[in-house]
Amino acid sequence: MKKRCINCPLELHVTFHGQLIESLHQVLDDSTDPAIKALVEQECRRWASKGVNIKYEIRDNRKGYKSGALREGMKHSYVKLCSHVAIFDADFQPEPDFLERTIPFLVHNPEIGLVQARWEFVNADECLMTKMQEMSFGYHFTVEQEVGSAAHAFFGFNGTAGVWRMSALNEAGGWKDRTTVEDMDLAVRAGLNGWKFVYVDDIKVKNELPSTFRAYRNQQHRWSCGPANLFRKMAMEIATNKKVSIWKKFYLIYSFFFVRKIIAHVVTFILYCVVIPATVFIPEIQVPRWGTIYIPTAITLLNVLGSARSMQLVVFWILFENVMSLHRTKATFIGLFESGRVNEWIITEKLGDALKTKKGSKATKKLHFRVGERVHVLELFVGLYLLFCGWYDYSFGKNKFYIYLYLQAMAFFVVGVGYVGVFVPNS
Repeated sequence: MKKRCINCPLELHVTFHGQLIESLHQVLDDSTDPAIKALVEQECRRWASKGVNIKYEIRDNRKGYKSGALREGMKHSYVKLCSHVAIFDADFQPEPDFLERTIPFLVHNPEIGLVQARWEFVNADECLMTKMQEMSFGYHFTVEQEVGSAAHAFFGFNGTAGVWRMSALNEAGGWKDRTTVEDMDLAVRAGLNGWKFVYVDDIKVKNELPSTFRAYRNQQHRWSCGPANLFRKMAMEIATNKKVSIWKKFYLIYSFFFVRKIIAHVVTFILYCVVIPATVFIPEIQVPRWGTIYIPTAITLLNVLGSARSMQLVVFWILFENVMSLHRTKATFIGLFESGRVNEWIITEKLGDALKTKKGSKATKKLHFRVGERVHVLELFVGLYLLFCGWYDYSFGKNKFYIYLYLQAMAFFVVGVGYVGVFVPNS
Protein backbone atom coordinates (compact mmCIF):
# COMPACT_ATOMS: atom_id res chain seq x y z
CA MET A 1 0.00 0.00 0.00
CA LYS A 2 1.33 3.41 -0.93
CA LYS A 3 2.04 5.58 2.09
CA ARG A 4 0.29 8.94 2.11
CA CYS A 5 1.37 12.21 3.62
CA ILE A 6 -1.69 14.04 4.86
CA ASN A 7 -1.92 17.46 6.46
CA CYS A 8 -5.54 18.55 6.48
CA PRO A 9 -6.36 20.79 9.44
CA LEU A 10 -10.03 21.71 9.68
CA GLU A 11 -10.93 25.21 10.75
CA LEU A 12 -14.25 26.79 11.60
CA HIS A 13 -14.58 30.52 11.10
CA VAL A 14 -17.39 32.25 12.93
CA THR A 15 -18.63 35.79 12.57
CA PHE A 16 -20.06 37.41 15.67
CA HIS A 17 -21.22 40.90 16.60
CA GLY A 18 -22.53 40.24 20.06
CA GLN A 19 -24.49 37.32 18.65
CA LEU A 20 -24.03 34.72 15.95
CA ILE A 21 -25.03 36.22 12.60
CA GLU A 22 -23.16 33.96 10.21
CA SER A 23 -20.79 31.03 10.35
CA LEU A 24 -18.70 29.39 7.70
CA HIS A 25 -16.44 26.38 7.56
CA GLN A 26 -13.05 26.40 5.90
CA VAL A 27 -11.24 23.16 5.11
CA LEU A 28 -7.52 23.61 4.48
CA ASP A 29 -5.99 20.77 2.50
CA ASP A 30 -2.33 20.57 1.57
CA SER A 31 -2.14 16.78 1.29
CA THR A 32 0.01 15.38 -1.52
CA ASP A 33 -2.16 12.41 -2.46
CA PRO A 34 -4.66 13.11 -5.30
CA ALA A 35 -7.00 10.42 -3.93
CA ILE A 36 -7.15 12.17 -0.56
CA LYS A 37 -7.79 15.52 -2.20
CA ALA A 38 -10.66 14.02 -4.21
CA LEU A 39 -12.24 12.49 -1.10
CA VAL A 40 -11.99 15.72 0.90
CA GLU A 41 -13.41 17.80 -1.94
CA GLN A 42 -16.26 15.33 -2.42
CA GLU A 43 -17.12 15.52 1.28
CA CYS A 44 -17.10 19.32 1.19
CA ARG A 45 -19.48 19.29 -1.79
CA ARG A 46 -21.78 16.93 0.09
CA TRP A 47 -22.03 19.34 3.01
CA ALA A 48 -22.44 22.32 0.69
CA SER A 49 -25.39 20.55 -0.97
CA LYS A 50 -27.04 20.47 2.48
CA GLY A 51 -26.84 24.24 2.76
CA VAL A 52 -23.66 24.43 4.90
CA ASN A 53 -21.49 27.45 4.15
CA ILE A 54 -18.20 25.64 3.50
CA LYS A 55 -15.04 26.61 1.63
CA TYR A 56 -12.52 24.07 0.37
CA GLU A 57 -9.03 25.57 0.03
CA ILE A 58 -5.94 23.85 -1.36
CA ARG A 59 -2.42 25.03 -2.12
CA ASP A 60 0.21 23.68 -4.47
CA ASN A 61 3.01 23.43 -1.87
CA ARG A 62 3.53 22.48 1.75
CA LYS A 63 5.78 25.36 2.75
CA GLY A 64 5.47 25.99 6.46
CA TYR A 65 3.36 22.85 6.86
CA LYS A 66 0.41 23.47 9.18
CA SER A 67 1.32 27.08 9.97
CA GLY A 68 1.73 27.72 6.26
CA ALA A 69 -1.72 26.30 5.54
CA LEU A 70 -3.25 28.37 8.35
CA ARG A 71 -1.53 31.53 7.13
CA GLU A 72 -2.76 30.98 3.58
CA GLY A 73 -6.28 30.28 4.84
CA MET A 74 -6.38 33.62 6.64
CA LYS A 75 -5.61 35.58 3.46
CA HIS A 76 -8.99 35.03 1.83
CA SER A 77 -11.28 38.05 1.68
CA TYR A 78 -14.22 36.33 3.39
CA VAL A 79 -12.07 35.61 6.45
CA LYS A 80 -11.62 39.33 7.09
CA LEU A 81 -15.35 39.53 7.86
CA CYS A 82 -14.98 37.09 10.75
CA SER A 83 -14.33 38.09 14.34
CA HIS A 84 -13.58 34.64 15.81
CA VAL A 85 -12.00 31.47 14.50
CA ALA A 86 -12.31 27.95 15.91
CA ILE A 87 -9.57 25.55 14.87
CA PHE A 88 -9.72 21.76 14.60
CA ASP A 89 -7.25 19.27 13.25
CA ALA A 90 -8.65 16.74 10.79
CA ASP A 91 -9.17 13.96 13.37
CA PHE A 92 -11.07 16.14 15.87
CA GLN A 93 -14.83 15.74 16.27
CA PRO A 94 -16.45 18.71 18.06
CA GLU A 95 -19.96 18.46 19.43
CA PRO A 96 -22.74 20.48 17.69
CA ASP A 97 -22.95 22.90 20.62
CA PHE A 98 -19.19 23.62 20.74
CA LEU A 99 -19.54 27.22 19.56
CA GLU A 100 -22.53 27.95 21.76
CA ARG A 101 -20.48 26.95 24.79
CA THR A 102 -17.16 28.64 23.90
CA ILE A 103 -17.99 31.88 22.10
CA PRO A 104 -19.79 33.52 25.10
CA PHE A 105 -16.45 33.62 26.98
CA LEU A 106 -15.05 35.82 24.21
CA VAL A 107 -18.17 37.91 23.59
CA HIS A 108 -18.61 38.93 27.24
CA ASN A 109 -14.90 39.24 28.16
CA PRO A 110 -13.05 41.55 25.74
CA GLU A 111 -9.66 40.89 27.38
CA ILE A 112 -9.81 37.16 26.56
CA GLY A 113 -8.11 36.15 23.33
CA LEU A 114 -8.38 32.34 23.45
CA VAL A 115 -10.76 29.70 24.77
CA GLN A 116 -9.18 26.24 24.93
CA ALA A 117 -11.27 23.07 25.26
CA ARG A 118 -10.14 19.70 26.59
CA TRP A 119 -9.27 16.74 24.40
CA GLU A 120 -11.12 13.45 24.86
CA PHE A 121 -9.60 10.34 23.32
CA VAL A 122 -11.68 7.77 21.47
CA ASN A 123 -8.90 5.14 21.43
CA ALA A 124 -7.40 5.55 24.91
CA ASP A 125 -7.99 1.85 25.64
CA GLU A 126 -6.56 0.61 22.35
CA CYS A 127 -3.21 -0.47 23.81
CA LEU A 128 -0.93 0.12 26.77
CA MET A 129 0.84 2.99 25.02
CA THR A 130 -2.38 4.94 24.43
CA LYS A 131 -3.40 4.42 28.06
CA MET A 132 -0.10 5.90 29.22
CA GLN A 133 -0.50 8.83 26.83
CA GLU A 134 -3.90 9.52 28.37
CA MET A 135 -2.24 9.68 31.79
CA SER A 136 0.27 12.26 30.56
CA PHE A 137 -2.45 14.36 28.97
CA GLY A 138 -4.44 14.15 32.19
CA TYR A 139 -1.64 15.99 33.97
CA HIS A 140 -1.28 18.48 31.11
CA PHE A 141 -4.95 19.46 31.15
CA THR A 142 -5.77 19.15 34.85
CA VAL A 143 -2.60 20.57 36.41
CA GLU A 144 -0.97 22.75 33.78
CA GLN A 145 -3.92 24.23 31.90
CA GLU A 146 -6.83 24.15 34.34
CA VAL A 147 -4.76 25.44 37.26
CA GLY A 148 -3.03 27.96 35.00
CA SER A 149 -6.37 29.26 33.77
CA ALA A 150 -7.82 29.46 37.28
CA ALA A 151 -4.75 31.38 38.48
CA HIS A 152 -4.87 33.71 35.45
CA ALA A 153 -1.38 32.50 34.50
CA PHE A 154 -0.14 31.85 30.97
CA PHE A 155 -0.72 28.48 29.33
CA GLY A 156 -0.09 27.43 25.75
CA PHE A 157 -2.56 26.92 22.93
CA ASN A 158 -2.81 23.21 22.05
CA GLY A 159 -3.06 23.88 18.33
CA THR A 160 -6.62 22.60 17.98
CA ALA A 161 -9.99 22.50 19.78
CA GLY A 162 -9.70 26.17 20.64
CA VAL A 163 -11.34 29.46 19.62
CA TRP A 164 -9.29 32.58 18.94
CA ARG A 165 -10.46 36.16 18.87
CA MET A 166 -9.39 37.30 15.40
CA SER A 167 -8.08 40.63 16.65
CA ALA A 168 -5.82 38.87 19.19
CA LEU A 169 -4.50 36.54 16.49
CA ASN A 170 -3.79 39.39 14.06
CA GLU A 171 -2.33 41.67 16.72
CA ALA A 172 0.15 38.93 17.64
CA GLY A 173 1.38 38.75 14.04
CA GLY A 174 -0.57 35.71 12.84
CA TRP A 175 0.85 32.29 12.10
CA LYS A 176 4.63 31.88 11.79
CA ASP A 177 6.57 28.85 10.59
CA ARG A 178 9.90 29.56 12.30
CA THR A 179 9.42 26.48 14.52
CA THR A 180 7.35 23.30 14.49
CA VAL A 181 5.14 24.58 17.34
CA GLU A 182 3.26 27.37 15.59
CA ASP A 183 0.47 27.10 18.19
CA MET A 184 2.78 27.80 21.12
CA ASP A 185 4.52 30.56 19.18
CA LEU A 186 1.21 32.34 18.57
CA ALA A 187 0.10 31.92 22.19
CA VAL A 188 3.33 33.37 23.59
CA ARG A 189 3.17 36.39 21.27
CA ALA A 190 -0.49 36.98 22.14
CA GLY A 191 0.30 36.64 25.83
CA LEU A 192 3.06 39.24 25.52
CA ASN A 193 0.47 41.59 24.06
CA GLY A 194 -1.58 41.28 27.24
CA TRP A 195 -4.29 38.88 26.04
CA LYS A 196 -5.69 36.38 28.55
CA PHE A 197 -6.62 32.76 27.92
CA VAL A 198 -9.37 30.56 29.36
CA TYR A 199 -9.35 26.78 29.62
CA VAL A 200 -12.77 25.08 29.91
CA ASP A 201 -12.44 21.52 31.17
CA ASP A 202 -16.06 20.44 30.71
CA ILE A 203 -16.02 21.16 26.97
CA LYS A 204 -14.47 18.05 25.47
CA VAL A 205 -13.59 17.38 21.84
CA LYS A 206 -13.10 13.81 20.70
CA ASN A 207 -9.92 12.90 18.83
CA GLU A 208 -7.46 10.08 18.37
CA LEU A 209 -4.14 9.29 20.02
CA PRO A 210 -1.24 7.95 17.95
CA SER A 211 -1.25 4.22 18.58
CA THR A 212 1.89 3.20 16.70
CA PHE A 213 5.22 3.83 18.37
CA ARG A 214 6.71 5.34 15.23
CA ALA A 215 3.96 7.97 15.06
CA TYR A 216 4.28 8.68 18.78
CA ARG A 217 8.07 9.17 18.54
CA ASN A 218 7.65 11.61 15.66
CA GLN A 219 5.03 13.54 17.61
CA GLN A 220 7.17 13.70 20.75
CA HIS A 221 10.20 14.82 18.76
CA ARG A 222 8.21 17.76 17.38
CA TRP A 223 6.69 18.61 20.77
CA SER A 224 10.11 18.60 22.49
CA CYS A 225 12.28 20.09 19.75
CA GLY A 226 9.84 22.87 18.82
CA PRO A 227 9.47 24.48 22.29
CA ALA A 228 13.25 24.40 22.85
CA ASN A 229 13.82 26.06 19.48
CA LEU A 230 11.10 28.62 20.22
CA PHE A 231 12.74 29.40 23.57
CA ARG A 232 16.04 30.02 21.77
CA LYS A 233 14.34 32.46 19.41
CA MET A 234 12.03 34.23 21.86
CA ALA A 235 13.93 34.44 25.16
CA MET A 236 15.31 37.90 24.44
CA GLU A 237 12.01 39.08 22.97
CA ILE A 238 10.23 38.04 26.16
CA ALA A 239 12.87 39.61 28.42
CA THR A 240 12.72 43.00 26.65
CA ASN A 241 8.93 43.13 26.30
CA LYS A 242 7.42 46.25 27.87
CA LYS A 243 3.72 45.30 27.75
CA VAL A 244 3.71 42.67 30.51
CA SER A 245 4.97 42.59 34.09
CA ILE A 246 8.36 41.32 35.20
CA TRP A 247 6.57 38.48 37.00
CA LYS A 248 4.91 37.28 33.78
CA LYS A 249 8.21 37.50 31.87
CA PHE A 250 9.90 35.51 34.63
CA TYR A 251 7.11 32.93 34.54
CA LEU A 252 7.36 32.52 30.77
CA ILE A 253 11.15 32.27 30.63
CA TYR A 254 11.80 30.25 33.78
CA SER A 255 8.71 28.19 34.52
CA PHE A 256 6.97 27.70 31.18
CA PHE A 257 10.03 27.27 28.95
CA PHE A 258 13.19 26.56 30.96
CA VAL A 259 11.79 24.24 33.63
CA ARG A 260 8.89 22.51 31.86
CA LYS A 261 10.12 22.40 28.26
CA ILE A 262 13.85 21.88 28.74
CA ILE A 263 15.02 20.97 32.25
CA ALA A 264 12.17 18.51 32.91
CA HIS A 265 13.24 16.26 30.02
CA VAL A 266 16.99 16.53 30.63
CA VAL A 267 16.84 16.05 34.41
CA THR A 268 14.48 13.06 34.14
CA PHE A 269 16.87 11.23 31.84
CA ILE A 270 20.19 12.30 33.38
CA LEU A 271 19.13 11.76 37.00
CA TYR A 272 17.07 8.57 36.81
CA CYS A 273 18.74 6.82 33.88
CA VAL A 274 22.38 7.91 34.25
CA VAL A 275 23.35 9.41 37.62
CA ILE A 276 21.38 7.28 40.09
CA PRO A 277 22.32 4.02 38.30
CA ALA A 278 25.98 5.11 38.34
CA THR A 279 25.97 5.52 42.13
CA VAL A 280 25.98 1.73 42.54
CA PHE A 281 29.66 1.79 41.52
CA ILE A 282 30.58 4.36 44.20
CA PRO A 283 29.33 3.20 47.62
CA GLU A 284 30.61 6.40 49.25
CA ILE A 285 27.88 8.35 47.47
CA GLN A 286 24.56 8.20 49.27
CA VAL A 287 21.63 9.48 47.25
CA PRO A 288 19.07 11.05 49.65
CA ARG A 289 15.66 9.43 49.80
CA TRP A 290 13.92 12.73 49.12
CA GLY A 291 15.59 12.79 45.72
CA THR A 292 14.91 9.17 44.80
CA ILE A 293 11.58 8.47 46.47
CA TYR A 294 9.70 11.38 48.04
CA ILE A 295 9.86 14.04 45.33
CA PRO A 296 9.38 11.58 42.44
CA THR A 297 6.40 10.07 44.27
CA ALA A 298 4.81 13.49 44.78
CA ILE A 299 5.32 14.39 41.12
CA THR A 300 3.90 11.04 40.02
CA LEU A 301 0.79 11.48 42.17
CA LEU A 302 0.23 14.92 40.62
CA ASN A 303 0.47 13.37 37.18
CA VAL A 304 -2.03 10.58 37.79
CA LEU A 305 -4.60 12.89 39.38
CA GLY A 306 -5.83 13.81 35.93
CA SER A 307 -6.54 10.19 34.96
CA ALA A 308 -7.31 8.31 38.14
CA ARG A 309 -8.90 5.43 36.22
CA SER A 310 -5.42 4.40 35.06
CA MET A 311 -3.87 4.44 38.54
CA GLN A 312 -2.99 0.75 38.27
CA LEU A 313 -0.65 1.54 35.37
CA VAL A 314 1.44 4.06 37.27
CA VAL A 315 4.56 1.83 37.40
CA PHE A 316 4.42 1.19 33.65
CA TRP A 317 3.86 4.90 33.09
CA ILE A 318 6.95 5.86 35.12
CA LEU A 319 9.16 3.39 33.28
CA PHE A 320 7.82 4.44 29.87
CA GLU A 321 8.19 8.16 30.60
CA ASN A 322 11.80 7.59 31.70
CA VAL A 323 12.51 5.83 28.42
CA MET A 324 10.86 8.60 26.40
CA SER A 325 12.91 11.19 28.32
CA LEU A 326 15.93 10.02 26.30
CA HIS A 327 14.14 10.77 23.03
CA ARG A 328 12.82 14.08 24.34
CA THR A 329 16.25 15.11 25.67
CA LYS A 330 17.81 14.46 22.27
CA ALA A 331 15.04 16.47 20.57
CA THR A 332 15.45 19.30 23.11
CA PHE A 333 19.16 19.69 22.32
CA ILE A 334 18.41 19.60 18.60
CA GLY A 335 15.98 22.47 19.14
CA LEU A 336 18.35 24.48 21.35
CA PHE A 337 21.25 24.21 18.93
CA GLU A 338 19.15 24.26 15.72
CA SER A 339 20.74 21.14 14.30
CA GLY A 340 19.63 18.06 12.42
CA ARG A 341 15.86 17.57 12.43
CA VAL A 342 15.04 20.93 14.05
CA ASN A 343 12.41 21.92 11.46
CA GLU A 344 11.34 18.45 10.41
CA TRP A 345 7.57 18.02 10.29
CA ILE A 346 6.26 14.49 10.00
CA ILE A 347 2.50 14.10 10.08
CA THR A 348 1.36 12.12 13.13
CA GLU A 349 -0.29 9.07 11.62
CA LYS A 350 -3.70 8.18 13.06
CA LEU A 351 -5.10 4.75 12.26
CA GLY A 352 -8.81 5.53 12.49
CA ASP A 353 -10.72 2.48 11.27
CA ALA A 354 -7.72 1.11 9.36
CA LEU A 355 -6.70 -1.17 12.22
CA LYS A 356 -10.21 -2.60 12.56
CA THR A 357 -10.22 -3.31 8.84
CA LYS A 358 -6.93 -5.15 9.13
CA LYS A 359 -8.13 -7.13 12.13
CA GLY A 360 -11.34 -8.09 10.39
CA SER A 361 -9.60 -9.18 7.22
CA LYS A 362 -9.40 -12.92 6.67
CA ALA A 363 -6.29 -12.64 4.52
CA THR A 364 -3.14 -13.60 6.37
CA LYS A 365 -0.34 -11.09 6.31
CA LYS A 366 3.32 -11.77 6.74
CA LEU A 367 4.98 -9.42 9.18
CA HIS A 368 7.71 -7.39 7.52
CA PHE A 369 9.55 -4.43 8.96
CA ARG A 370 12.71 -2.49 8.33
CA VAL A 371 15.30 -2.74 11.08
CA GLY A 372 15.82 1.03 11.09
CA GLU A 373 12.12 1.66 11.67
CA ARG A 374 11.72 -0.54 14.76
CA VAL A 375 15.18 -0.93 16.31
CA HIS A 376 16.41 2.11 18.24
CA VAL A 377 20.10 1.89 19.07
CA LEU A 378 20.25 4.57 21.78
CA GLU A 379 17.48 2.94 23.79
CA LEU A 380 19.18 -0.45 23.52
CA PHE A 381 22.52 1.03 24.59
CA VAL A 382 20.98 2.68 27.69
CA GLY A 383 19.17 -0.59 28.43
CA LEU A 384 22.50 -2.46 28.44
CA TYR A 385 23.99 0.19 30.73
CA LEU A 386 21.11 -0.13 33.20
CA LEU A 387 21.26 -3.93 33.04
CA PHE A 388 24.96 -3.85 33.91
CA CYS A 389 24.32 -1.40 36.78
CA GLY A 390 21.57 -3.68 38.07
CA TRP A 391 23.80 -6.73 37.92
CA TYR A 392 26.60 -4.88 39.76
CA ASP A 393 24.24 -3.65 42.49
CA TYR A 394 22.75 -7.14 42.91
CA SER A 395 26.23 -8.70 43.21
CA PHE A 396 28.12 -6.11 45.24
CA GLY A 397 25.77 -3.31 46.30
CA LYS A 398 23.64 -2.76 49.38
CA ASN A 399 21.06 -0.26 48.12
CA LYS A 400 18.79 -2.75 46.37
CA PHE A 401 18.55 -0.37 43.42
CA TYR A 402 18.74 -3.41 41.18
CA ILE A 403 14.96 -3.91 41.43
CA TYR A 404 14.36 -0.58 39.74
CA LEU A 405 17.35 -0.94 37.42
CA TYR A 406 16.22 -4.29 36.05
CA LEU A 407 12.69 -3.01 35.44
CA GLN A 408 13.97 0.15 33.76
CA ALA A 409 16.42 -1.80 31.63
CA MET A 410 13.58 -4.06 30.49
CA ALA A 411 11.53 -0.98 29.53
CA PHE A 412 14.41 0.38 27.44
CA PHE A 413 14.79 -2.99 25.69
CA VAL A 414 11.06 -3.21 24.93
CA VAL A 415 11.06 0.28 23.42
CA GLY A 416 14.44 -0.30 21.77
CA VAL A 417 13.02 -3.08 19.61
CA GLY A 418 9.78 -1.18 18.96
CA TYR A 419 7.64 -3.69 20.84
CA VAL A 420 5.21 -1.12 22.18
CA GLY A 421 1.99 0.30 20.79
CA VAL A 422 0.01 -1.12 17.92
CA PHE A 423 2.02 -2.81 15.20
CA VAL A 424 0.51 -2.48 11.74
CA PRO A 425 2.21 -4.85 9.27
CA ASN A 426 3.23 -3.57 5.87
CA SER A 427 0.99 -4.77 3.06
